[in-house]
Amino acid sequence: MLHSALINVMVKAARRAGRGLKRDLGEIEHLQVSLKGPANFVSLADKRAEEMLYEDLAKARPGYGFIGEEGGTREGSDKSHTWIVDPLDGTTNFLHGIPQFAISIALKRDDTVIAGVIYNPANDELYIAERGKGAFLNDQRLRVAGRRQLNECVVACGLPHIGRGDHALFRTEMTEIQNRVAGLRRFGAASLDLAFVAAGRLDGYWERNLQAWDIAAGQIMVRESGGIVSGLEGHDNALTTGNVVCGNEYVHGELLKILKAVG
Repeated sequence: MLHSALINVMVKAARRAGRGLKRDLGEIEHLQVSLKGPANFVSLADKRAEEMLYEDLAKARPGYGFIGEEGGTREGSDKSHTWIVDPLDGTTNFLHGIPQFAISIALKRDDTVIAGVIYNPANDELYIAERGKGAFLNDQRLRVAGRRQLNECVVACGLPHIGRGDHALFRTEMTEIQNRVAGLRRFGAASLDLAFVAAGRLDGYWERNLQAWDIAAGQIMVRESGGIVSGLEGHDNALTTGNVVCGNEYVHGELLKILKAVG
């Protein structure tokens, strides 16, 4: 399948960084027996992947700005274009050798994300989306699931961990939604949760306290697959608020109603 020059640049960068992460994943099981554990190793893998992505993207599009989880904001001479990058979304999964993690790359033009790539090197699943051109998984066109009964839906969520998030609020949200859906899932990588909604594997997803690099590529993926993505108010921008809810029009609306009622 032919892609635009922009998508080709993003895919090439993701695949090169992904080869390093896949190799590093193979080392994790050997490090688990160490008393120190593999945390430092994973941190280095994360930083190395981000530098690789920055080098490739900067070479292909000189002057574009760059926002990365590890290195923060790097200003570019072109103020209209900014890469938003998570070099290793699902770090805790990766740390434990769980193959549910991804490289997430989005390009924002002014205030609009115009392209996204999400790549899981562990299983070679490559999601791409470009504004107005649809979303694809390994060149297969994506559409969000069409279910219109919550009791038939499988919904993913975030799960606040120690020292982060409002645990009591989450338990209330979870209880309300759990009582109405066919199943809840917590996979541990926001970009892939969004990609799974785009692919129709999940019917919906919500999470609080995310960063722009967790959401940006997945947001365009869902929208280009016919879904709706917003913050928890329904009209707000998830990239700005860090809170996200998505699904087809019906599921998105139903989840919003529940979350607003308990929030």
